[in-house]
Amino acid sequence: MGFYLNENGLNAILECLGKEYKIYGPIRITGGNTFSDVDCIRYGVIKKARDIVFDQKSNYSFKEVLFPVSQTLLSFTDERICEAAPDEKGIIICLRSCDLHAVKRLDGIFLQNGRNEDYYYKRLRKRTKFILMGCRKAFDSCFCVDMGTNQTNEYDMSLEPTDGGFLVDNRCDEWSRLLKEHCMDQRVVIPSHVSETKNHVLIPNELSPEVGKSKIWDEYDSRCINCGRCNFVCPTCTCFTMQDISESRVVGERRRVHASCMVNGFTDIAGGGSFRKKNGERMRFKVLHKVYDFKERFGYQMCVGCGRCDDICPEYISFSHCVNRLQDAVEEVKDYAAK
Repeated sequence: MGFYLNENGLNAILECLGKEYKIYGPIRITGGNTFSDVDCIRYGVIKKARDIVFDQKSNYSFKEVLFPVSQTLLSFTDERICEAAPDEKGIIICLRSCDLHAVKRLDGIFLQNGRNEDYYYKRLRKRTKFILMGCRKAFDSCFCVDMGTNQTNEYDMSLEPTDGGFLVDNRCDEWSRLLKEHCMDQRVVIPSHVSETKNHVLIPNELSPEVGKSKIWDEYDSRCINCGRCNFVCPTCTCFTMQDISESRVVGERRRVHASCMVNGFTDIAGGGSFRKKNGERMRFKVLHKVYDFKERFGYQMCVGCGRCDDICPEYISFSHCVNRLQDAVEEVKDYAAK
């Protein structure tokens, strides 16, 4: 069922839903970017329709809601261990099609990767609903069309601004009455999606682990500064580390904290050993995991083509360009094998 809402109607709906849910969406944080006079678009709690940023890509993804940057799992004393209590409210996340496809990737890693589901992710995930933000125009670094993530039907509600109001497509029965009460009229609504992007990628059909032997990775030894920003903004990167924070000898808590395969120390092991010490080796691992390893396990690509990694890299390293170089790597390995 489709609806047309004015701003007051949408605000009334958000107010009502806010009693049962925490509503997250891309919001503007003034002066919150790398430079103090540059705004940051990041996920935060939505109260009003005007809080939602529709016309810019968020610098960081929705991932921080379902997989927090720092998440307390339990607290402990010398006498007992207590599991961190979940928030009683449900969660609603406003996100674009590529990010909604990324949810499937997170589900694969946390819920379908081995015999045991991730308990802490699951208890957040089962209380979460999704509002699809329609995309009428692709951003410069997007390549969602080539990754097949430019449209989706897996949403509870869609939302996009139109002249003087908002168009909504509802697929959640429990919200129908509320929408009918506050809408201006009902109509057929089809969420907008992009069908063309300026940026393109082509993943070779004959891609194999052998491309890891290519010399294209050596270039990143000097270009990459292993800051890990590409991992932290990516909606499908899920690496984490565990930290025990002690306030005293007998009181503390255990936290799950985002980690990055691109930074120093990620592959350190007991005894002083470490793998992938060179930045080019780390870049090889990340790229092939995104466009080869993950697909071998789950049957679909890990990367969703949002382009945030291209946007945030301080050294202007383009992930999409690196993917497009893989065909050269394939040919290079073939030539080497033929000699």
